[in-house]
Amino acid sequence: MIARYLEPIVVSNLFKGKAIIIIGPRQVGKTTLVKHIYDGVDKKKLFLNCDDLETKNVLSNQSINRLTDLVGGYDLVVIDEAQRVRDIGIILKIIIDNIRTAQLIVTGSSALELSNQINEPLTGRKFEYILYPISAGEMVNETSKFEESGILYKRLIYGSYPDVIKSPGNEKEILNNLASSYLYRDLFAYQDIRKPVLLENLLKALALQIGSEVSYNELSRLLSSDIKTIERYIDLFEKVYIIFRLNSFSRNLRTELKKSRKIYFYDNGIRNVLIRNFNDINSRTDTGQLWENFLVSERIKHTHYKKEYVSRYFWRTNQQQEIDYIEDFGGKLYAYEFKWSPTKKSLFSKSFINNYNVAETRTITPNNYLEFIT
Repeated sequence: MIARYLEPIVVSNLFKGKAIIIIGPRQVGKTTLVKHIYDGVDKKKLFLNCDDLETKNVLSNQSINRLTDLVGGYDLVVIDEAQRVRDIGIILKIIIDNIRTAQLIVTGSSALELSNQINEPLTGRKFEYILYPISAGEMVNETSKFEESGILYKRLIYGSYPDVIKSPGNEKEILNNLASSYLYRDLFAYQDIRKPVLLENLLKALALQIGSEVSYNELSRLLSSDIKTIERYIDLFEKVYIIFRLNSFSRNLRTELKKSRKIYFYDNGIRNVLIRNFNDINSRTDTGQLWENFLVSERIKHTHYKKEYVSRYFWRTNQQQEIDYIEDFGGKLYAYEFKWSPTKKSLFSKSFINNYNVAETRTITPNNYLEFIT
């Protein structure tokens, strides 16, 4: 198993009186992670897989006595694929409040977010974490900086889902399977999706616009759909960890764009399979977009696992001055430009630097990118 940054974080919070919830996209290794943690705990323990119909039916019974019979007497209880169980949040609350000796570790796909089953019932009763596709830092620890930088082109094209990384030569087949079998499963199961074709076409349109400002009005016209549906579907894509938004930074200058946003994908491979483009990095016209998407998504993983709670933006003015990526951390701003060509220089806007408390400006290229994301 590739060691995941989340493992020591979870282990450090065991037996502190709160459930541990691990959510994230399908197929990123949540079950593998919790099994590894489970095997390392030398206490009386129980592993429940909610894909098993009998287990699902027993957990669905909200009787305190039935739940006590099931998990009482165990020090550690893992509930895997918890989104399968109706009203799982209420059930977990009953277990936490009445069986205080049991440490719960619960995994679930993004359906737990879509169905909002856990947030209100478990307020104050949980530690919640996201597991992303494997990060560059995790791969560096598994191999080395030298090896990881040597296959950067593969990460830009195929991304970093566990099965993709572990199956060199079969990346296209695996990504096609992910896109066809798992990408929309939670959306169709837990939301009223009346226009599945629109859902797919919208995601493809977003895939073609990574790194560019996205206009909901333009998408509405392009796809012949009302803007409220476009906004709702984009919000759902975020909740299932396919995409994320980056808003424009604006505080002082009248010329700053104030309500713009960019949309990125959490994984380059998923983006590329949607547009059916696995061409070599040197023969593409979107290399700069892939580079930007890769760096921003990897930076999110890095700050999440390091528990660095930052706000993220891009910056642009009406005069087309721009900065690719900005972090607001500790009351200071950190500004970054992303250049695929190491010889290209970045000129950071003087108006930005003069008007804000800028702690750092840096250009990220293939020569120094691992310092930025590991």
